[in-house]
Amino acid sequence: MSQSADTRTGAASRDRAAESARAARHLAPRGARHRSRAGAAVAVTGLGVVTPAGADEHSFWTGLCSGRSTARRCEELAGLPVDFACPVDSVDLDAAIGGRSVWRMARFVKLALVAARQAVADAGHDPARWDGGRVGVVLGVGVGGVSVLVDNARRLADDGPDAVSPLLVPMMIPNAAAGEVAIALGAHGPSLAPVTACASGATAISIARDLLDSDQCDIVVAGGAESVLTPLVVTAFARMGALSTRSDDPASASRPFAADRDGFVMGEGAAMLVLEREADVTARSGRTRALLVGAGSSTDAYHPTAPEPDGRGAQRAVEDALRQAGWTPGEVDHVNAHGTSTLLNDAMETALIGRLFPHAPTVTAPKGVVGHTLAAAGAIEAVATVLTLEHGLVPPIANLDSVTDAFELDCVVKEPRGQCVETVVSHSFGFGGHNVALAFRRA
Repeated sequence: MSQSADTRTGAASRDRAAESARAARHLAPRGARHRSRAGAAVAVTGLGVVTPAGADEHSFWTGLCSGRSTARRCEELAGLPVDFACPVDSVDLDAAIGGRSVWRMARFVKLALVAARQAVADAGHDPARWDGGRVGVVLGVGVGGVSVLVDNARRLADDGPDAVSPLLVPMMIPNAAAGEVAIALGAHGPSLAPVTACASGATAISIARDLLDSDQCDIVVAGGAESVLTPLVVTAFARMGALSTRSDDPASASRPFAADRDGFVMGEGAAMLVLEREADVTARSGRTRALLVGAGSSTDAYHPTAPEPDGRGAQRAVEDALRQAGWTPGEVDHVNAHGTSTLLNDAMETALIGRLFPHAPTVTAPKGVVGHTLAAAGAIEAVATVLTLEHGLVPPIANLDSVTDAFELDCVVKEPRGQCVETVVSHSFGFGGHNVALAFRRA
């Protein structure tokens, strides 16, 4: 046989083998294809959170369980059609960080760094003593330092090029938060800044799990941060019809799953989790606060901003998280919903929950209290999920007295509900059709 004929025969053989492998994967039960990931749990060992409801774990949890919205009018938004939001105003970020480095940080970076330090301390780690080459940082940010950008654009227009700050670029770019956290913690492993819009914080936690599972890291500090309460960004969201216009009563504006909801309320904040392999936590006699046992992602590929109406795209992400966790849908005790208070999202998510979880697990939605913190939302809600597992208590949805008949959900309303929660799925969805679901169980 000639060399060319031998090459063709070999190529044909490889093609048949590849086709057989593809067919086998296609015919195998979907659970079998993911069996290697089932049970690949990672431990949540530390929590850090800075939100409109509180700038530490205790105050955040107390505020969330109160079921009272943090929305208020903001001086910097005065005169706009939407002049209210949920700001973080219970902490002096510069004082909390300390040192001279704060002058080079935009607000979203400061929020991230305060939350990261809280989480690392909560996990019982001392960055001065760990092997920084085995520590990663994954920090989702959707927009970045837009206020710094706007300020410098004005300087350029008013006073010329010499007025533009030489620090504009490192303060503006979204990955600045991951970089500054890595510097502060001496984390020399992978430092990543995923951008999946309002799912970014959850995406970061999912990636952190992969870094541990692939043995690229022993410790990953992961979460999200966002601060864009500026006239430009708030006006942009208002112009597209995404924001509530209840300016006469801001505290009642964020009302997930309510029949009369009319849009979300902008918030800001950050949340970070420390994730480690279970065996490593046991070896150092550390504390496991909860277990992340599944993380699924999908894309609607439907519309730039609107979710796929029937929720089928989002359902793929949830089902993938369940397969990785080794759960059936009926084993889910509780759902931490994305719950934005917009017409389209809440309708889609209701269809998804009702179809996939007909046994009606309890549902909560933290955005009623803290507003929509964009890239930080998935991470803040992951912290809320861990606390729900620990406390056996489901926080109520703010401004929701009862669920409309069209929404057949067991929403927790008015006051916290005691429940022995063992398994939770937390939903995060973002513009661009990004869907992420995280599956947590009690440690």
